[in-house]
Amino acid sequence: MTERQDRLHPKPARIRRLARSFTGFVGRVSGPLVDRFRASLQLRVVASTLIASTILVLIFSFVVAGSFTSRLLDERRDTAVEETENAVERAAEQLATYTSTSDNALAMTMQRIVNELGEDPVYAPYILLRTGDEAVAKTHPVSNGVEPPAALQAAVAEHKIATQYETFSVDGDDAAPFLVVGSFIDLSVDYELYAFYPLDSQQDAISLLRTNLALAGVALVLLLGVIAALVTRLVVTPVREAARTSQRLAAGLLHERMEVRGSDDLARLAGSFNLMAENLQSQIRRLEEMSMMQRRFTSDVSHELRTPLATIRMAADLLYDNRDDFDPITKRSTELLQHEIDRFEDLLQELLEVSRFDSGFASLEVEAVDVGRIAHDVVEALAHLAEDCGVSVSLTKPPRRVIAEVDPRRVHRVLRNLVSNAIEHAEGRPVEVTVAEGDTAVAVAVRDHGVGLKPGHAERVFDRFWRADPSRTRRTGGTGLGLAISLEDAKLHSGTLQVVGEPGEGTLFVLTLPLQSGNRVISSPIPLRLKEAPHAAQD
Repeated sequence: MTERQDRLHPKPARIRRLARSFTGFVGRVSGPLVDRFRASLQLRVVASTLIASTILVLIFSFVVAGSFTSRLLDERRDTAVEETENAVERAAEQLATYTSTSDNALAMTMQRIVNELGEDPVYAPYILLRTGDEAVAKTHPVSNGVEPPAALQAAVAEHKIATQYETFSVDGDDAAPFLVVGSFIDLSVDYELYAFYPLDSQQDAISLLRTNLALAGVALVLLLGVIAALVTRLVVTPVREAARTSQRLAAGLLHERMEVRGSDDLARLAGSFNLMAENLQSQIRRLEEMSMMQRRFTSDVSHELRTPLATIRMAADLLYDNRDDFDPITKRSTELLQHEIDRFEDLLQELLEVSRFDSGFASLEVEAVDVGRIAHDVVEALAHLAEDCGVSVSLTKPPRRVIAEVDPRRVHRVLRNLVSNAIEHAEGRPVEVTVAEGDTAVAVAVRDHGVGLKPGHAERVFDRFWRADPSRTRRTGGTGLGLAISLEDAKLHSGTLQVVGEPGEGTLFVLTLPLQSGNRVISSPIPLRLKEAPHAAQD
């Protein structure tokens, strides 16, 4: 409904607003309770037990109360019918001599009979005796003001003994339940006798039974809830302890163990968990030792190779400078030697960088620099490689400078690795480099439209020495460590380096760094999606 319609119909609009407010309030209140219910196994078990036991107790209470009420009323009815039959015989003995309702003594006799019956504790306290034509009617007490139900009168008129439960207000008192028994007296003059039996004692007994059943039911439900909570706690406590211990293990506290109590199933669970933790700890320690040995070996070998490599470099430079004096075969061998020594030096340098990352000695030399300018320098430096590969590289960045506190050497190295990889895998298609700035971060995206990545390769591109296609020939002679070092450089800046790709659709790398050193990246200005191109001004 529009705002104008709301003004025309204020009441429905107000009702809808109140309904929305109430719904929101209920959601805010019930949300934490629902979350707590879902998170607690013990709470779910106790709640289920309470609900099930409540249903069973209610069913049992209804059955017991119904059976008891029915039996109690049946016994009272049988007794009342028997007492009424005796009262009918007693009245018939005194009324047998009367042959007409016009006899003046009949009324006095009938009043005497109802008084005797009403005052006798054996019989009902309220009696109505009348002739069949209702010409004479006497009651006890005299002014009780009760009248038998019409259905009961009709049944008695057919010469039957009938009963009916009804509620009456006698002598102005509060309405109370009664059992009315009616009987026909077949003499010279027809009579009808109605006995009104109060059911106060039966009603009190039924109320007492219902109260006791309710109290017993509530106590039973609460007892079952407490028992369920205690039993569930016995089972849940070791599970919670195992969860806490596993969380501490995941946090690196490998010495954590569960306490084993007794020899039951839960104790065996704790023992098995501890055995698993011990095996896991031993395996992790073994892997850590192997990793440390590998890192030490890489660092030692890298450092030990620097001296002989320097000597080889001096000799190779000397040969390379005088290559024109050699015959063609020797000259070509000298050029190949120089190229491979360059590649070996790059590999050694990257191994040394990796060893610094592994040992934790890598550090940043932060400067406030223009990231867009670094991206421009990288594109310019790789223009010759792009021309050789037949790839056009375009740079898109904001019109103003994007200043960030970064290590320019490391950022330049990351972008050089990303752009050179994109050129190598572009298959002659364009490569797009985009710089974008957010409130707290700067991002550089490198997008190619080449071979792309197969499923599962995106998680492995940053592995050391991993190549998607080992048979592929590289123009730049990469070492297989470039992307691994780029990821470490991004992490060293508290940034991120992400990749996404699809076969035949190309690959997108997004480097995101905080604008201020020491901050962390919360979100990237460039989304990690192949289909959506980032927006910025063309350089």
